[in-house]
Amino acid sequence: RVKRGWVWNQFFVVEEYTGTEPLYVGKVRSPVPAGGGEVNYTISGEGAGTIFLIDEITGDIHATERLDREQKTFYTLRAQARDRQTDQLLEPESEFIIKVQDINDSEPRFLEGPYIGSVAELSPIGTSVMQVMASDADDPTYGSSARVVYSVLEGEQHFTVDSKTGVIRTAVADLDRETQDRYEVVIRATDMAGQLGGLSGSTTVTIVVTDVNDNPPRFPQKMYQFSIVETAPVGTAIGRVKAEDSDVGENTDMTYQVKDEEGVEMFKVTTDSNTQEAVITVQKPLDYESKKVHTVVVEALNKFVDPRFVDLGTFRDQTIVRVSVLDVDEPPEFRPPSNLMEVQEDAHVGSVVGVVTALDPDTANHPVRYAIDRSTDTERIFDIDANTGAIVTGKVLDRETAGWHNITVLAMEADNHSQVSRASLRIRILDVNDNPPELATPYEAAVCEDAKPGQLIQTISVVDRDEPQSGHRFYFTLAPEATNNHHFSLLDIKDNTAAVHTQRMGFNRQEQDVYLLPILVVDSGPPALSSTGTLTIRICGCDSNGAIQSCNSTAYVVSATLSPGALIALLVCVLILVVLVLLILTLKRHHKSHLTSDDDEDMRDNVIKYNDEGGGEQDTEAYDMSALRSLYDFSEIKGGDGGGGLGEGGPSGNPASELHALPQWVQSPDLDFSVFRDYICRKVEQADEDLSVPPYDSFQTYAFEGSDSPVPSLSSINTWSSGSEQDFSYLGGWGPRFRQLAALY
Repeated sequence: RVKRGWVWNQFFVVEEYTGTEPLYVGKVRSPVPAGGGEVNYTISGEGAGTIFLIDEITGDIHATERLDREQKTFYTLRAQARDRQTDQLLEPESEFIIKVQDINDSEPRFLEGPYIGSVAELSPIGTSVMQVMASDADDPTYGSSARVVYSVLEGEQHFTVDSKTGVIRTAVADLDRETQDRYEVVIRATDMAGQLGGLSGSTTVTIVVTDVNDNPPRFPQKMYQFSIVETAPVGTAIGRVKAEDSDVGENTDMTYQVKDEEGVEMFKVTTDSNTQEAVITVQKPLDYESKKVHTVVVEALNKFVDPRFVDLGTFRDQTIVRVSVLDVDEPPEFRPPSNLMEVQEDAHVGSVVGVVTALDPDTANHPVRYAIDRSTDTERIFDIDANTGAIVTGKVLDRETAGWHNITVLAMEADNHSQVSRASLRIRILDVNDNPPELATPYEAAVCEDAKPGQLIQTISVVDRDEPQSGHRFYFTLAPEATNNHHFSLLDIKDNTAAVHTQRMGFNRQEQDVYLLPILVVDSGPPALSSTGTLTIRICGCDSNGAIQSCNSTAYVVSATLSPGALIALLVCVLILVVLVLLILTLKRHHKSHLTSDDDEDMRDNVIKYNDEGGGEQDTEAYDMSALRSLYDFSEIKGGDGGGGLGEGGPSGNPASELHALPQWVQSPDLDFSVFRDYICRKVEQADEDLSVPPYDSFQTYAFEGSDSPVPSLSSINTWSSGSEQDFSYLGGWGPRFRQLAALY
């Protein structure tokens, strides 16, 4: 082209040049003449001076190195034309490009390999497995160097590949995982659209054939044999069988079941989910003497059946399991198994209650011996005949004490006591009428003094420890000793209760406030039994509405004698009162001795109380101060300064601190109180300096008021004047506790 006077050809260079001479690329030339007539050409840019060289005079450009389009497709350079003598630019600098021309020098490559695919067995022809893809580094816009086609080199018997897309498909429909579970297929990719001279690359594709449930379970054997002892408990495993399945995974999961009726009744089959085995267990007790061999039909079937393959056959199989029962020496068996017996409670000792029977189930049929487990009959109420099994009474029975007895009977072989059977036996004690009826409670009733005849006082009911089969029926009447009673009447209501009514008009509790009414109660037998109970009736004072206000406690007994039960209750009460009195006296004596010991230990707790007030400073007859002064030997106390305060040398530790009777004090005009003052100050000072003394010491003195006190006596009791202006009449309203004080005022 022509640009600003430049004239040059478009530059191309072929890649992978292998010649020995530099490869001619092109020529640059400027039509503008130089001043001296000579032009100097130079180039700069990518590869200038290394890959590309230019002749300064002619402008020819050559490539000195082997180029690779896959690494770099073009180079950008700039050209200059200068006057050789002046070195001035003849034209502005121009830019040009050298393109690397592609040749087919790169083969196709599978960059995502290795490839692993999968396809289900028995898939139809043409089922897509996976897709492979190869890439070519050559220029896809130039020629056919980058046009790739695919083909199968190995494995074409089972798989095909689409030449354009690279999709691998199945070529047959009978792929069987159990025969071959994987295939190695080699796929080739060729460029130049597969034409002669094209380059190629290949990869190996691993195709895994996945399983489908196309194989039914099969037992390796048609018969299995096991043996088990007849004493095996229910749930004992007899053995295991397993059906084989060529499939894998969940397609091998199966269940087992018993098909024949005999086997369903005697045995149970479960499936071990870990091993897929059939576990045969005992469902009912076995008996060698009844049946020595059992035949069980076990069937295995797949859990998950693929409906696409049901036409291949039934996916189940059966086998026969033969179970042999082994004989063992068994303990005797109780027959019949009834465990209930009955006996009258008045049965004599040695009476037969019933007979238990046990037989040896073995073919030897050994004789059986019987016994009672004494841990269930510790009182030995029953015995058993060792040979016949007859159970007899060993003691007198009482239904009211124990109505039922539960014992365990042992049956063992005569020559082998280790073979023992146990049977629980319940013995019911049947009732006989051996307990008289009694009043339900010790009845007490109250009746007003002004009661009218026919007034209901109390309804009586009774209890009976017996339990007759026909039910209770009781009859009530007054006891013979109360036949002369004209105060109260008894009415049998016919429903096992009776009512007591008044029979006279009014009562006087001053004459008699308590009546004891004996009542005779008889049951229906047989034989008929009776007892006498007493109803206590108190005569009480009532208000106008009939509400009871008060009752006296003096009793007048209708009956001449007290019952033994009442006497025993009275003696027990007296004994309890005596014990309580003795206990209280003992506690008081102990408390008194405790207080005495406390007084001996610490005299500081003594409190002296004086109830007289004194007459003030004019009262000179109250105390003798000389006697008070001589109460302590102050000279001895002065000499003993080593002691503490009152806490150490006080009343609790000094023998001179005995309590004296208060002396009479006659005031003397020459009394000197400095002795008391000095003593008190010294003790206070000692207590303040001794840090170990507790803070409960105190000393107070009221020995004197001082001389010439201007305050008169504060006592109102010593006031002789009767004309006081204060009114003390309100003291009369303070109650009985201040009655004496009100009288003084």
